[in-house]
Amino acid sequence: MEHRPGPPASAPAGPAAGLRVALFATCFNDTMWPEVPRATVRLLERLGCHVEFPAAQTCCGQMLTNTGYGTMALPLVRRFVDVFEGYDVVVAPSGSCVGSVRHQHHRIVELAGDHRLASRVDVLAPRVLELSELLVDVLGVTDVGAYFPHRVTYHPTCHSLRMLGVGDRPLRLLRAVRGIDLVELAGAQECCGFGGTFAMKNADVSVAMGSDKARHVVDTGAEVLVAGDSSCLAHIGGILGRQRAGVRRLHLAEVLAATEEDPL
Repeated sequence: MEHRPGPPASAPAGPAAGLRVALFATCFNDTMWPEVPRATVRLLERLGCHVEFPAAQTCCGQMLTNTGYGTMALPLVRRFVDVFEGYDVVVAPSGSCVGSVRHQHHRIVELAGDHRLASRVDVLAPRVLELSELLVDVLGVTDVGAYFPHRVTYHPTCHSLRMLGVGDRPLRLLRAVRGIDLVELAGAQECCGFGGTFAMKNADVSVAMGSDKARHVVDTGAEVLVAGDSSCLAHIGGILGRQRAGVRRLHLAEVLAATEEDPL
């Protein structure tokens, strides 16, 4: 396990003090969008958290579970518990992966008849939080000291909205960012059409849904599309890119990590 250095002596005291926080980067971010977990760490360390990255972490097993191969995800669930159960909080910049841990892991091990592992899952799962949940509910902050002078619109991803119930936490965080021009997205709560393997198995429907979402984004006049899941940003952003719409896509963590000294 890689241990990061602790926060500087000048870090503010508060709910973060003494809290052991582990970063679950998620395999999609680690492979495709490593700037997202890096931004998550910068943000949390600025708020006084000591963040550790357990190098033994792997996939949460969501793709296997969502496509009907839950038994094959069992070793990944066991690895997740082994790696993360010693931490006070596990944070991930992904509503879908957190949703999988909190709502699917118990069912996987229950069906496998592993009652001991099920008990360990039940203890750990409530401590696995999406980034906005950690910031608002645990650290008690909405103003994280961010500065982002751009016109932004926000897409609430399905898993964060429906599975986790993060509600308006991301919007509360964005509204507190200095310099931001946050504009409402029409049809915000409609699915973008990604849905993991749904996008491959039902490509025509997926692209049609994504095109509707991209049209709403363009209609806002926003420079930047923000969301809490890189997968949805990849889907909508890919469509926007093919349309040469000129809209950047950024994860919520990247916007919240931005400051006047370290702008995006």
